[in-house]
Amino acid sequence: MKIVHIVRQFWPSRGGLEEFVHRLACEQYRAGAEVRVVTLDRLFTDRRGSLPESDVLDGVEIRRIPFRGSRRYPIAPAALAHIEDADIVHVHAVDFFFDFIGLASLVSRRPIVATTHGGFFHTSAHATLKRLWFEVVTRLTARRYSAVVACSESDYRLFATITPGNLRLIENGVDIDKFADAASRTPKKSLVTIGRFSLNKRLDRLLETMHALVTQDQQWRLDIVGFESDWGIERLKAEIARRSLQNHVEVHVGLDPCAVAQVIGRSSLFVSASDYEGFGIALIEALSAGLCPVVHANEAYRAFSARRGLVHLTDFAEPIASASAIREAFAEVEESGALRAAAIRLAGEFAWPRVAEAYFKTYGEAIDTRLRRPICSTKIERTNRVPKRSAGLSS
Repeated sequence: MKIVHIVRQFWPSRGGLEEFVHRLACEQYRAGAEVRVVTLDRLFTDRRGSLPESDVLDGVEIRRIPFRGSRRYPIAPAALAHIEDADIVHVHAVDFFFDFIGLASLVSRRPIVATTHGGFFHTSAHATLKRLWFEVVTRLTARRYSAVVACSESDYRLFATITPGNLRLIENGVDIDKFADAASRTPKKSLVTIGRFSLNKRLDRLLETMHALVTQDQQWRLDIVGFESDWGIERLKAEIARRSLQNHVEVHVGLDPCAVAQVIGRSSLFVSASDYEGFGIALIEALSAGLCPVVHANEAYRAFSARRGLVHLTDFAEPIASASAIREAFAEVEESGALRAAAIRLAGEFAWPRVAEAYFKTYGEAIDTRLRRPICSTKIERTNRVPKRSAGLSS
């Protein structure tokens, strides 16, 4: 099977979306598929120069194409030239590619599938325009897809309002081995947050909460792990200094997984003040490490907590209340070592092989629906293929 993934940002960009596409593509390559990722030729965080037109990462072919317009809606029609030989085209997120590939299907019988990844409601900016676009344009293009896959229950409820007939729920796969069992084995008044420094992560609120914590207890510390985005490292350090938190907050940029695991190893709690998440891969990674999560009660985290528990919800818009929630969570960690083991077990539900097999099944149904031929096998047959890396490449 020839699979083409289309996503606006990919390696060397790093984040939840890029990680998801990379891991899914690797699973598919190991199962014997030919896999290509089509992405933009410049990083949103550094648009000064173009990336190479082609690359190979872990056996997965990468093709990069030019674009015009903003990072919110980058226009890149050249994607069509790279999907002609595909058995299935898989579009990630709701942006230009989602609309363009959906409309292009009017003149093509090629099966297309999309994953929602939170849509485009990550911040409240331009909320009225976003809602109008969603109700009109996204409704039209979503119905051109053989399947629209919601990656979380909150996404499922959202997209069920515009395209219920082709909607599926496959919760995100997560690399649960990367930080497996890495959290401190003894309770420590140490927090860690992981993710790109984007506006929706609300690092400002997290720092306000940290200020409330150390005002009462100087032992608390916070590690902020991630990559520059809307906030750069200088802006973040300035915000830390403005709150006199230099002795309590440390920023880590661009760490590899082994280094991140070492940071996690001195922590007992994971925190996130994010006011919007499409799914929340970092939350599952935190559970796999054995961390106790205290997170903002956004829609995705509320849905997760209601179904699976183990997550402490709070309102990070209220620093005193969220500081209290962190103290309560830490008290539970001190009282019961079983919480750590329970978190690790829960993360196991999101292991990649199960998710990859669900996508193969969806692909088979899409091919059958569009091309009117028997559904291809839905079982992943593992091969002995070893991912090949281009010289100097790493995930």
